[in-house]
This record gives sequence, structure tokens and C-alpha cells, in this order.
Amino acid sequence: MIPYIQNRNCPCTRCRAHGLMGAAVLITLGVLFLMHNYEILRFEQGLPALLLVIGAVLLVSRTGSIEGHIQPGWTQQPSIAQPPTQPWPTNTTAVPPPPSQQWASGADNPPPSSDQNDSQVKP
Repeated sequence: MIPYIQNRNCPCTRCRAHGLMGAAVLITLGVLFLMHNYEILRFEQGLPALLLVIGAVLLVSRTGSIEGHIQPGWTQQPSIAQPPTQPWPTNTTAVPPPPSQQWASGADNPPPSSDQNDSQVKP
């Protein structure tokens, strides 16, 4: 059995919970100070809530699932190397729509000009 080593880049529950401790304590302290300023609850009375939050985060970080855990320094390599695929098809040819579905403006397009001094063509 491979021992568990915390990895900050791992997507498993246990590794993500380790990173939540600071945020959870900071939010809890902010809520306690807010309640103290509005005289809802004295700060000293709210300290057990801080201990409960710390205990809950520790519980999740020690008993959380390690499914999909990646050990630090390890890279997961595919067992069979597959060539990269292109996001577009390579052997397609453009097929014009049938004449019944072509758009008609009612006027014929002018023939292409072979004049080199055409005012609409910029060199």
C-alpha cells in the first residue's frame, strides 16, 4: 500500500480539504467579529463555533476520500500512447448546394475583370 502524501494539485477530497482550513477559519472569525459589532453575540461566546469549524475541516481532511489521488512528483501517463487527434476532419471536400437551394439575387453578377487598372482592386 502506498502511503498518503498531501499534494496541493490533487483533485481528491482529502487534498482539497487541507487547503480549506485557512479560508474556513478566516470566514468564521469575520462572522464572529461582525456578530460582536452588532451586539448579537459576544466574541468570547462565539469561540466554540470557531473550534467546531476547525474540527470539521480536520475531520474531512483526515477521513475524506482519496479516490483519484495523485502523489506529489508523480505523473500519470497513459498505458497506450495514442497520437494526437485533429479537431477538424482532414479528408472533406466542399460540396456546393444543389441549384434549387442556391440564393438568387435576381441580378447576374458581373463577369470578373481582367483589367489590371481596376479601381476596386488594390495592389
